Amino acid sequence: MKLYRAFATVGVLTLVSRMLGFVRDILLAAILGTGPVAEAFVVAFRFPNLFRRWFGEGAFNAAFIPLFAKKLEDEGRDAARAFAEQAMSGLTFILLLLSAVCMIAMPWLMYVLAPGFADTPEKFDLAVLMSQIAFPYLLCMSLVALLSGVLNTLGKFIESSMISVVLNLTLIAAMLIALILGYRNDRGAGLVMAWGIFAAGILQLALLLDGARRNGLVPKLRWPRYSDDMRRLVTLGVPGIIAGGATQINIVIGGMIASWQDSAVSYLYYADRLYELPLAIVGIAIGVVLLPEVSRGLRTGDHAAVMDSQNRSLEFAMLLTVPAAVALAVIPFPIVSTLFERGQFTASDTRAVGAALAIFAIGLPSFVLIKVFSPAFFAREDTATPMRYAAVSLGVNTAGSIALFLLFRRLGVMPHLGIAVATTVGGWLNAYLLWSALRRRAHFVVDARLKQALPMIIVSSIAMGALLWVLAAVFAEELASGSSLPIRLGTMAGVIAAGLIVYFTVAHVTGAVRLGSLKAAFTRGQPS
Repeated sequence: MKLYRAFATVGVLTLVSRMLGFVRDILLAAILGTGPVAEAFVVAFRFPNLFRRWFGEGAFNAAFIPLFAKKLEDEGRDAARAFAEQAMSGLTFILLLLSAVCMIAMPWLMYVLAPGFADTPEKFDLAVLMSQIAFPYLLCMSLVALLSGVLNTLGKFIESSMISVVLNLTLIAAMLIALILGYRNDRGAGLVMAWGIFAAGILQLALLLDGARRNGLVPKLRWPRYSDDMRRLVTLGVPGIIAGGATQINIVIGGMIASWQDSAVSYLYYADRLYELPLAIVGIAIGVVLLPEVSRGLRTGDHAAVMDSQNRSLEFAMLLTVPAAVALAVIPFPIVSTLFERGQFTASDTRAVGAALAIFAIGLPSFVLIKVFSPAFFAREDTATPMRYAAVSLGVNTAGSIALFLLFRRLGVMPHLGIAVATTVGGWLNAYLLWSALRRRAHFVVDARLKQALPMIIVSSIAMGALLWVLAAVFAEELASGSSLPIRLGTMAGVIAAGLIVYFTVAHVTGAVRLGSLKAAFTRGQPS
């Protein structure tokens, strides 16, 4: 099935990006650890990274793609290009103003982004300066998102899936430059990395412009005007960005509250990076591919194909997400220790990050389900309903984060874990609200194949989790921080490989997925 092959294309490139992201974060942990410079970098990177995830993972395109696809289908490429030019011109104008205002006002904005930093003036000032350097990335990323939407509508997914690869390679290069210059956990290292973010935005935009040029759809900047098409884009776009970025907004809110606890911003960042791997591979692949697929099906009136695409997307998502969530929940501490515990990253950091990771893992399937359910609304040009549900989720997350942070601190429990709990609850609430609305409207009906596969996926994941728990205990000495890095990496790779073998074996035997048919879906484009 072409849908699965598109998932594979985006998923593989996203996997490459996330592997490079791990290299980036391993270097970050070794150079900066969880100290004040690391926290300043996380906050400075928060706005750019938020927009990268919002736009790059489909939130902006929730509004843009259905309208662009309609122009392309009904009026042809010239009309579609003109619409893209209007959107790009308006976006550029607004973001240039926003960037200028925010860069000037950054010292005041920092009291919102990280209010706890005010107690440490040196950290506060460094976070302000690094944020000002990195802020223009927003403009580049927004234009990259628009160009990605153009290419994705044409069925071209490679360039849009490569943008995170470019970001990670650029930041790795920046950290290596910092090492060559002799910077370690100091102001110089932070500034070099901030300039790396700035450079990454330029390179990503160049990549997408080249992709649009090769496909004959390069939009040109024109003087912006507020036409009827732009009014429609804004009407759909603002709710779509809020709804599509609900998970990321939850993370930002958590980071703001975490700034009141030393190193908590860094703890949540590293935990977020780990559970973001399966979320990115599966969630981004679905978010990028499913919306154009459903939009095309609705345009042509092929509702059976739309329903099949949604069911196969959910099946694909749970097939990979549930075992990942189980693994992260069962052996979080060996994973964190193996990847990060060296240099400035200590054993106490491993305990703090691992505990947060285990809690986030429980919410991982919900974050992916949001990616599966949202396109069903967006393709029908309904961004208001997901926005309302996102607002409810955000309210629960914000209130829960504050209450649990204070409660855990009073009880002597690591306060940042309260933020992780609230984020997880908010994710499941959002996923449930989306699902219940789709079910009421008959826009998503679970088919027989999915009903049979889901319980078996859970059974297979439990079997894998039990094996991982036993192996982690058996090889505890090899996985301990006192072991050499090659032994820890080799042991962890062996444990994970054994878990995967058990998972897919049980899944094959129980009928959760037939390996031969799954291979056929990816290689020959046949139904799995």
